[in-house]
Amino acid sequence: MVYISSWDEFAERSIQLFRADPQSTRYVTKYRHCDGKLVLKVTDDRECLKFKTDQAQDAKKMEKLNNIFFALMARGPDADITEVSGKEQTEAQPSRKGRGRKQ
Repeated sequence: MVYISSWDEFAERSIQLFRADPQSTRYVTKYRHCDGKLVLKVTDDRECLKFKTDQAQDAKKMEKLNNIFFALMARGPDADITEVSGKEQTEAQPSRKGRGRKQ
């Protein structure tokens, strides 16, 4: 169980690990407030990948990886993940003017 220092390497290897065996791969997120550390772990009981950070900007990267895993779980391990982003864009709804009743 070794910590991977590069985020890109951790993300790529964890996606490969999930695609190799999606039924037994787990993704765990642990945050220790007293230390200010975020630890991400991906394992399939044969190989364990861990990434530790204390940087706030890595939370966006973690969110994107989370969305990639959600897409792979929902669409299957062979799904195309190139269009998955960190935050989904929602269409703005037009604001309603006034509070009176419709006429």
